[in-house]
Amino acid sequence: MAVRLRLTRMGRRKRPFYRIVAADARAPRDGKFLEQIGYYDPMTEPPTIKVDHEKALKWLKNGAQPTETVRSILSKEGVLLKLHLWRKGKSEEEIERIYQEWRKQKEEKLQKIKEEVARRRQEAYEKALEHERKIREQRKQKQQTTQD
Repeated sequence: MAVRLRLTRMGRRKRPFYRIVAADARAPRDGKFLEQIGYYDPMTEPPTIKVDHEKALKWLKNGAQPTETVRSILSKEGVLLKLHLWRKGKSEEEIERIYQEWRKQKEEKLQKIKEEVARRRQEAYEKALEHERKIREQRKQKQQTTQD
């Protein structure tokens, strides 16, 4: 039986949410699956990804083929790094140490992104507030000219 790691769509219209599942390659896209290994929420900033590394590694070691999208997600989460190190014959302790170093670097990048998003939101808020102040001033001036 050929197994694929793929996304199944959930959520509602214009609010997508996906499960990452191991499914028979012949099963329909949103049909029956063997096991859920995580989820992906693209609506958050940055997108939320949760993957059970042990389950994903188990399926990959047993020959499951991920779709391109799932491969990208697993790569971003470090699952494929662990698989690569395992195939090279590294010990569990070495794999975990290398993964933790990689994860620390990734979290620092993610923190910078979150700070940038917060900064941009604050700038947009301040810009909108300034625009409102200008409009109020224009209205106030217009009222004063009509009263005179």
